[in-house]
Amino acid sequence: MIVIIKILQVILALSVLILVHELGHFAFAKMFGIRVDKFFLFFDASGVKLLSTKTGWFSKLFPKGKEWETEYGIGWLPLGGYCKIAGMVDESMDTEYLKNEPQPWEFRTKPAWQRLLVMAGGVLFNFIFAIIVYTGILAGWGESYISNEGNCIYVNELAHDMGFRNGDHIISFDEYEPENFMMLQVDLARREAEKARVLRDGDTVTIYIDHSRIGDVLNSPGMFDLARPFTVHSVAEESANTGSGFVAGDRIIGIEGIPVSFVQDAWPILEDHAGMAVTADIVRGADTLSLPLQVDTTGRLGVFLESPEIKTMEYSVISAIPAGFKKTFSSIGGYLKDLKLVFTPSTEAYKSVGSFIAIGQVFPSAWDWYSFLSIIAMLSIMLAVMNLLPIPALDGGHIVFTLYEMITGRKPSDNFLYVTQIIGMLLIFGLMFLAFGNDIARLIR
Repeated sequence: MIVIIKILQVILALSVLILVHELGHFAFAKMFGIRVDKFFLFFDASGVKLLSTKTGWFSKLFPKGKEWETEYGIGWLPLGGYCKIAGMVDESMDTEYLKNEPQPWEFRTKPAWQRLLVMAGGVLFNFIFAIIVYTGILAGWGESYISNEGNCIYVNELAHDMGFRNGDHIISFDEYEPENFMMLQVDLARREAEKARVLRDGDTVTIYIDHSRIGDVLNSPGMFDLARPFTVHSVAEESANTGSGFVAGDRIIGIEGIPVSFVQDAWPILEDHAGMAVTADIVRGADTLSLPLQVDTTGRLGVFLESPEIKTMEYSVISAIPAGFKKTFSSIGGYLKDLKLVFTPSTEAYKSVGSFIAIGQVFPSAWDWYSFLSIIAMLSIMLAVMNLLPIPALDGGHIVFTLYEMITGRKPSDNFLYVTQIIGMLLIFGLMFLAFGNDIARLIR
C-alpha cells in the first residue's frame, strides 16, 4: 500500500509540473499568435494516445474538439510532456513545417525576442508556481523547524568516519553557523566546508572535512540524526508497561546495566531483549532508581518520548508573499549549489543523481498535504533549473541559440537546430540512464 501511495504522489506531482511547464510555452505562443498544434501530458510515442481531443472516444463525445486548432491529449510514455509549436524544431522531431515556406503564424517567423519568451515561458511558469505554492504553505502552515541551538547529533557510520561523534553539538561549518538542525547535512555538502567546529564534552573541537567524501554525504541519508535523551512523556494505553511506575519526565540512562545516553543507544539493546523483561535505570529529579519493564516482541517499551522543541514562524497572507519569494530564491540558490557538486567529478556527487525511483522515495508513505506541496514546489524549481541547462534539447539550449541570434544578428539554420536537437536528446538519454543506474545501484546495495 505504501508503494502505491508513493507512486500516485509521483504521478500527480509530475503531471502537475509538466502541465505548468508546458502551459508557459503555450501561453506565450498564443500571446504572439503562434499556432500550437499539440499540447500533451506524457509522450505519444509511435502515435499511441491514451486521450486525444481529435480522435477516439473523446472526439465522439465532444465532436467540436476536432475543430480546435490545438490537439490536447495524454500520451502513454510518462517521461515528460510537450507543447508542439508550429515551425519549431523540438523534442517531437517533426520537421514537416521546415519543408514549406515560412508562414506568419509559425514560430520561426517571429522576432527573436518573442521566440525567447516562448522558450523561457515554461521555466518562468515553474518559478511562479513554486512562489505560489511556497506562499500558500507559509500562509497556511507557517514555517516550522528544529533549531540547531542546544541540540546534539547522533551519527551514522559515514559521519563517524569523518570525525563526528554522538552527542556533538555543531557550532559552525567554516564561518557559517547553522540555524536549522534538519539542514545540517545539506549545509555541509552545499557549502563544501573545509572544517566543522563542534562542542564535545564542554570543549570546542575542530573537524577537518575530506572533500573526497562530499559525494558520500549526498548519498548517505540520516548522517546527522537528532540525539534525543530517552525521556518518557507518557505510556501508551496498550503498552505492557502501563502501571509500571513511569512518571512523566523520567529519563532512562541504562538498560540491563548497559549505559544509555540517547534513545538511539537503547534501540539495539531493546531489540536484543524483544519479548523479555528488563531492568531499566531511571533518573527522576535528583534520584536514580530501577524499574522492571517489559519489552514487546518488536523491541519497544510502548512509551511516548518528550518531543523536541519545534520553532514555528507564522505568516499572514500578505507577509507570506515576500516570504514565498525569499524561500523560492533560497531554494534556487541551494539547488544550483547541488548542481555544481554534481558537475564536479572529484566530489563524485553525480552518484546522488536519481530518477523517478529516487523522487518516489522523497514522498511520505502516508498522504500529507504539507509534505506533498513542499516537495512539489522544490521539484518545480528543479525542473526549471534543469531546463535552463544549455543543452540543445532543453529550453536552455534554445534560449542560448536565440540569444546568440539577438547578439550577432545571425540566425542558426534549421538544419543546424535539427542536428543539435538530436545531440541534445542523446545527452538527455545519457543522463536518464545515469539516473536509473544510480537508483538500481542503491536498491541492490
